[in-house]
Amino acid sequence: MYLPLTKQEMRKRGWEQADFIIVTGDAYVDHPSFGTAIIGRLLESRGYKVAVIAQPDWKDTKDFKKLGRPRLGFLVNSGNVDSMVNNYSVFKRKRRSDVYSPGGRAGHRPDRAVTVYCNRIRECFKDVPVIIGGLEASLRRMGHYDYWDDKVRRSILLDSRADILIYGMGERAILEIAEALDSGIEAKDITWIRGTCVLMHEEDIYPQADDVRLPDFEQIRSSKEKYCESFARQYRSNDAINGTRMIESYGGRAVVQNPPQPPLEREELDDLYALPFERNYHPSYEKEGGVPAIKEVRFSITANRGCFGGCAFCAITYHQGREVRSRSKSSIVSEAKTIAGLSDFKGYIHDVGGPTANFGRPSCSKQLKHGMCRDKDCLFPKPCKLLEADHSEYMDVLEAVKAVKGVKKVFVRSGVRYDYMLADRKNDFLKVLCKDHVSGILKVAPEHISDRVLAKMHKPSCDVFDRFCAMYEKTNSRLGKDQYMIPYFISSHPGSTLEDAAELALYLKKTGFVPDQVQDFYPTPGTLATCMYYTQTDPLTGEHVYVAKSLEEKKMQRALLHFNKKENRKLVEKALIKAGRPELIKILLGGKRS
Repeated sequence: MYLPLTKQEMRKRGWEQADFIIVTGDAYVDHPSFGTAIIGRLLESRGYKVAVIAQPDWKDTKDFKKLGRPRLGFLVNSGNVDSMVNNYSVFKRKRRSDVYSPGGRAGHRPDRAVTVYCNRIRECFKDVPVIIGGLEASLRRMGHYDYWDDKVRRSILLDSRADILIYGMGERAILEIAEALDSGIEAKDITWIRGTCVLMHEEDIYPQADDVRLPDFEQIRSSKEKYCESFARQYRSNDAINGTRMIESYGGRAVVQNPPQPPLEREELDDLYALPFERNYHPSYEKEGGVPAIKEVRFSITANRGCFGGCAFCAITYHQGREVRSRSKSSIVSEAKTIAGLSDFKGYIHDVGGPTANFGRPSCSKQLKHGMCRDKDCLFPKPCKLLEADHSEYMDVLEAVKAVKGVKKVFVRSGVRYDYMLADRKNDFLKVLCKDHVSGILKVAPEHISDRVLAKMHKPSCDVFDRFCAMYEKTNSRLGKDQYMIPYFISSHPGSTLEDAAELALYLKKTGFVPDQVQDFYPTPGTLATCMYYTQTDPLTGEHVYVAKSLEEKKMQRALLHFNKKENRKLVEKALIKAGRPELIKILLGGKRS
């Protein structure tokens, strides 16, 4: 049974009032890949009555009133994706589709959805607690550079007027908040819970020994140096063991960020993913063509959380954290059996993975006691000597899922870190991957081949990728398999010049790789690379970083990666001349200049 979307569905359950109402920017999909479903089912399992308002019409208050006043509070998220990223391309053009909406049609959610929804709720119910969470809230919890406004915006707590912000993976925090509210504590007094941010008057903040006072908002808005200082402090204090309380002042008030919650351990993750998800979109969307986003996840299994990869352009470090935890084999196999029993299952498990598929365990045993290193990455610039690279358990899980009755094939489609794979000397995961879990094409993400760009990305050097390519080809040859590889690249990443883009184009020409997809760097809140983009400084080293900011140069860098397309010819020529590499025109394009 789905969580109620209407008053009628509530009454069928014998409810006149919900305890919590989740307001979300996505259509309601009851699948564990969706935050609304996870939080809703978790609260339900603890005895709370949870209803959902999905994609409300924000132009008036009618939809926000339709389920009545919740007993304990509203829980607000923008959906699985930041609403600005969902609504706009990197070139700030309105997107024409939205896979998280009925029929894939755009226009069902507002810009800055969390803020808009919260302010509508306040118009209807002035004194009901409002708690915000999900990616949009989590990554905007402190003052942050906003690409769409091209300025530093204040914490979303102030603009949304929410009572509490949950950052990161919110299961522990929401249960503690629910318990506090249910016991009669007012939302304004719930200031101590880990994994949350609250807005407080300065005089009400009682100092703690390890408090970190970040530069105040006016400082980070007016000084890029102070912005870098603030970001670096947050970046280095983002795990449950080393994390401290952080305070960002706004005149007489301050946003107080409590230390992070510990990650859910294996037994807790197993319990969470065993909740009674329907694993599909709500039936009310059927007449509109369903919700396209379900296609990618309906027959996939989330096996782990967290990522110690540390890619500069990725927000997972800031949201899920670097501490990796995974589910048990029995839990994953149980979900595979559930999937195999679905009427539309054709025998193919599309993925068993997570943020990074082959990260199934903490990076080293030291971090379990001492936390993540503040000033070192696990894999960059080279794998740490303490790294415990081991795929044995993951291979065992894949084998067990493959053995489930009704399963013909198990694929691995979420990201695979090849540098971690190469660091594992104890097993032959690449052979297992190529033999049983690649659907003809392996997608990997070297992101670039210029070592100076890769250094800003916190990715391994190009020679590591070349070594992996050679091993992949050799392994497939030994297995007698005709399988290929598609690499993903990012254009215009901070640190990338036209010369670097030309170097990448030449590499693609020599190797014969034709990029299936080129992603233009998108400066989203919360990432190290976005800080570099805004400040033109690496906040961790203080070094200057070149940034391509003009639309023309971004288009030229992108065109160089797709030099083989006829429509890019003139732009490629212009880019190569500007980069001082006119001799590459004939090599890349052939023939005479156009």
